[in-house]
Amino acid sequence: MEREEPPREEPAPRADSSGAAAAQWRNWSGFWLLGLCNNFAYVVMLSAAHDILNKQESRNTPDPTSATLAVEFQGGNRSNSSRYDCNPVSTAAVLLADILPTLAIKLSAPFVIHKLPYGFRVLFCAFMAAGSFLLVSFSSAVWMSILGVIFASVGAGLGELTFLSLTVYFSRDVLGGWGSGTGGAGVGGALLYSGLTQAGLSPQVTLLSMLVVPVVMCLSYFFLLDLPPSLPQWRCAETEYRAVGSEDRRALMDGSEEEEQEKSTPAEVMTAGPLTFTEKLCVVKGLLWFVLPLGLVYFAEYFINQGLMELLYFPKLFLSHAQQYRWYQTLYQVGVLVSRSSLCCVKIRNLWTLSLLQVVNAVLLLLAVRFQFLPSAWVVFAIVLYEGLLGGAAYVNTFYFISKETGDRHREFAMAAASVGDSLGIAAAGLAAFPVHRYFCSL
Repeated sequence: MEREEPPREEPAPRADSSGAAAAQWRNWSGFWLLGLCNNFAYVVMLSAAHDILNKQESRNTPDPTSATLAVEFQGGNRSNSSRYDCNPVSTAAVLLADILPTLAIKLSAPFVIHKLPYGFRVLFCAFMAAGSFLLVSFSSAVWMSILGVIFASVGAGLGELTFLSLTVYFSRDVLGGWGSGTGGAGVGGALLYSGLTQAGLSPQVTLLSMLVVPVVMCLSYFFLLDLPPSLPQWRCAETEYRAVGSEDRRALMDGSEEEEQEKSTPAEVMTAGPLTFTEKLCVVKGLLWFVLPLGLVYFAEYFINQGLMELLYFPKLFLSHAQQYRWYQTLYQVGVLVSRSSLCCVKIRNLWTLSLLQVVNAVLLLLAVRFQFLPSAWVVFAIVLYEGLLGGAAYVNTFYFISKETGDRHREFAMAAASVGDSLGIAAAGLAAFPVHRYFCSL
């Protein structure tokens, strides 16, 4: 009777393990697609709006002067007297039109957004993205195109703080998927739009074909993500802001030693209902050491992108001014994609170091514009790629360490509130770029 064997239980853990791995992969992929779709319209809308605005101008104003102005804005003004081959209007003007609605959303929404469940938020973001594509593609007046850009900006801003808050309900590695997806939107959006228009499609048809993007966003959220039961999906639960430390939420966290220590410590005091306004202000105060370096990084890099890149022109290069500028932007986006996808390999806690390095880049390129000491555009290409690496690393590491170091009860609000950091830096860079552009173009 010694041959009696205990019942086999090996397959069950294996199934559980494979199921957990599949759910983890689904969630990572879902957040990658959400990051891609959320930023896609925002990336595409700038160039698309320019194309349609120029067409409207040529249709509505037969005056050859305005047609020339439109061409100059896109390809460079060869007839101006400035040695920098300046555009009539700084690219910072379009940057401000694109970023200010996002900034307004990020400054206000974190204090009231908890009243709107996640399902409705995602549908609203998808609606705004679809509306932006439709408005700009069918626009018959300038105000319709501008409204389309605003729709894209509002949708991207609300989507960013929504999906960053949503990561609290999943394991922390989904932040890597989100960051990589947002980086992919910069490269993929620009390349897809330019590729389709280069292939012969009109801007209107190209934009209409991109209506698949908000559809993919909805499919990713509602069908690909393994949504936990604790998520306030269609109704605002009274305990939406309860501590993430409950057993069902903690099971979703990483199994690192630090988190094991957190489980063994006494749970912090929990209260039902959302955070009070006073609590939110205290959280915002504690976030300053994350938001300030992130804002400084983005101020420096967008000061470069929208204030200096168009002035870094090398006439003897085989690329035209417009092509040089396009490659600057493309290499920047490649750097962002690489560094935003690097969270699984390297984590950088010292965010102020990234800020300082980015400021050094801005000062170096500002001096290069003024004194023109850089030998060739290839040096600028390398600096711009490095600039993108710093910016992407600052973004993804900021939110990783906010998620890691913020208290359980405050984490969801903190992830949303901190998203304002990059937008503040971008808006400030747009304002600072105007006098710089005016000064150099007057030389």
